[in-house]
Amino acid sequence: MTQFVEWSAALSVGIDEIDAQHQALIDLINELQDAVVAGIERERQLEVLGRLAEYTKIHFAVEESLMRIFGYPDYERHKGQHEGLIRSMLDLQRRLDLEQAPIDDGLMRHLKHWLLDHILHSDQDYSRFFLAAGALSRHQTPSWSTRIWDHLHFCGSKCWS
Repeated sequence: MTQFVEWSAALSVGIDEIDAQHQALIDLINELQDAVVAGIERERQLEVLGRLAEYTKIHFAVEESLMRIFGYPDYERHKGQHEGLIRSMLDLQRRLDLEQAPIDDGLMRHLKHWLLDHILHSDQDYSRFFLAAGALSRHQTPSWSTRIWDHLHFCGSKCWS
């Protein structure tokens, strides 16, 4: 079965932690697409969209932290792109809650194209800069953000009960 968004080597930024986070974003978009196509109840779709929004914030925080650490010269522009997507996602969540609007194919295509475009262009730019500045592509242990996300993702609502 073909996935809505597929990971490929062309999407790799050469930094394992970031690649793993991008793959997690792709997995969440695919989970949301599957829920939409299968006609799963709206509440479940919104729950997946909420997890996608939260993980996107975590991922952007990691990228922006690395940009500050390495002194990335295009930090402000890149951060602005992140803020724009977060605003769009929050607006979308509010609209979906208020108007009871469905998550449709247009929204899914927008999320897919934004993510792929961002990785293939903006993220590749910082990746080259990070690697030239001495960032290591591989790490021995998962980062704090991966460990926190894995904990929250796998414990689900039990964490908050």
